[in-house]
Amino acid sequence: QVQLVESGGGSVEAGGSLKLSCAASGSAIATYSMSWFRRIGGKERERVATIGVKSGPSYARSVMGRFTISRDNDKNTLSLLMNNLKPEDTGTYYCAAASEYRYTESLANYNSWGQGTQVTVSS
Repeated sequence: QVQLVESGGGSVEAGGSLKLSCAASGSAIATYSMSWFRRIGGKERERVATIGVKSGPSYARSVMGRFTISRDNDKNTLSLLMNNLKPEDTGTYYCAAASEYRYTESLANYNSWGQGTQVTVSS
């Protein structure tokens, strides 16, 4: 099973930008569907963005046009560039891998998760 470690979270003012990174180890992610999820408050985790082996990316409607997901299979990393951040983007962001799917948006199909990184956006 692949191990995932996120970094790049922090505190910014509304309108600012952050770039999250996810370093994978233990297995190559080149054949995996990869996604970013987030948990806001006490709510369930929600999908933010997905990039497949040869499909995607796709985004949640709330972040479309502001966030960009990318992968570097040579470096075994996943990234999320977040622009024009809003206070409602505040939450814990998780990198996730679905080793049995080339593309999937379903949280239930993701079998490897990072520990999460906190993003706080102030108004």
